[in-house]
Amino acid sequence: MTEATMPEAATPEVMTRRGVMSAAAMQSESLQSADARRESPPSMIERMTLILDAFNGPTARLTLEDVARRTRLPRSTAHRILDQLVRQRWLAHHSFGYGLGQRALGLGGQDGGHGKIREAAAPLLHELQVTTGLVAHLAVLDGAEVFYLDKLGGRLATSVPSRVGGRAPAHCTALGKAMLAWLEPEQVDALLGSGISRFTSRTIGELGTLHQELHRIRQRRGLAFERGESYPGIACVAAAIRGAEVPVAGISLVGDIRAPLENVAPLVVTAAREASQILFPGSAPGARAGRPGGRTRRAVRTGEETSWSPETMNRLLAVDGRGDWM
Repeated sequence: MTEATMPEAATPEVMTRRGVMSAAAMQSESLQSADARRESPPSMIERMTLILDAFNGPTARLTLEDVARRTRLPRSTAHRILDQLVRQRWLAHHSFGYGLGQRALGLGGQDGGHGKIREAAAPLLHELQVTTGLVAHLAVLDGAEVFYLDKLGGRLATSVPSRVGGRAPAHCTALGKAMLAWLEPEQVDALLGSGISRFTSRTIGELGTLHQELHRIRQRRGLAFERGESYPGIACVAAAIRGAEVPVAGISLVGDIRAPLENVAPLVVTAAREASQILFPGSAPGARAGRPGGRTRRAVRTGEETSWSPETMNRLLAVDGRGDWM
């Protein structure tokens, strides 16, 4: 045995040094354990809150891996709590991720059919967002406002000031106008009251002008556009999900003001039509408009081509005599 490999003699000095080293190691392990306890919420309620807070961001759909990364919880722990939150309807689970559920949206057990609408539209929104890279929305009309049921965002999500469970004035959003277009004029007046407010220089501020815009939307097969009406720098295209008589929800794609929305508009119309067929199989949306006195509104044609040529899109947009998107 060489001198380099000979064990150190167990002298009092060596034993003292070893004791100090052992104590230091134990203290280090204790500090690491304390840090771990501080990083991991000790109670189930804190962990559930941590997970729910993870959905308070620009993207309303998260995968299990997203949740584990944002909360820094073990994957197995996150999965177990997610399952419990889904069972209690705080979250909803689809094949491509988790989202806020009925209770988190303030809907409780009486969701007015919103749960079915979200379920029908969820895969369509996912496909729209993945295909276009834009922000996809699902909303319903609630009085004079739109109520956001879902939001799937890409890189633009943080720049779009919307959130699941949030609201926006219906008259200055493409989503709202897409749904208002299929109501009776008297219903629109009753919902919006005697006047409407301007939020930007491009917001429609008069009911008469709004009714003209709703007429143009019907002429465009239900396509609604807005550029900078609700927020400067943001543009949107939307179409309503319709039952036999009334609009039940709306689907939209949102991008910045320069986004060529005419390219993705047919996708939005197709998604809205497919959601209508899922929710109301066998019915033709718009077949009956429910006008008083037996009058019926001419329905938007069903079965229109799913891919529109540039000429078709130009004709649709040309119905706005000013050449502007509203």
